[in-house]
Amino acid sequence: MRVSRDQAAENRARIIEVASQQFRQKGFDGIGVADVMKNAGLTHGGFYGHFASKDDLIAQSCDAAMKRSAEKWSAIAQEEPEVALAAITSSYLAKNHKGDLANSCTMALLAPDIARQGGAVQTRFTEGTKRLLEILSDLVPGRSKAKKRQKALATMAGLIGAVVLSRAVDDPEFADEILDAGQAFFGSGKPADEI
Repeated sequence: MRVSRDQAAENRARIIEVASQQFRQKGFDGIGVADVMKNAGLTHGGFYGHFASKDDLIAQSCDAAMKRSAEKWSAIAQEEPEVALAAITSSYLAKNHKGDLANSCTMALLAPDIARQGGAVQTRFTEGTKRLLEILSDLVPGRSKAKKRQKALATMAGLIGAVVLSRAVDDPEFADEILDAGQAFFGSGKPADEI
């Protein structure tokens, strides 16, 4: 039975969304194509009508997740321009995100896996990271474009690191302390010696 173009596009979008969530929960090797298709409510046989390979799906799902993050950060920055950096930091380091892997940041969960993937996966991830960096570069203080970019890179790395550490420790109070420190340090936009 043939599906309409609109239905095929909806199916493809659903596969990408489900795969993106499943990859964040279980890693790229922790979920197979058959399980992704089953969780999307579709048959395994239809996969290759949408994607050339699992690597193609991984690249597409990373791209979609990174675009959603950029849209979220942009929306926060537009809603609260005076405190945009603090608002993004607060949202990113929210304590309720610690256990919500399916809807969490691709960078914090999958960067090591992506480094091993290479190819289109790594290219899409790089493009997405640069989009997020542009948003932060506009928000951090600095005297020059180069200094702002440098601070934005450090901020991004610090935010990701805080999330990774908070998830890795087995002490909930310590995990919260890590997130709180990240919010105080990166959300303020001030130099470290002024915090």
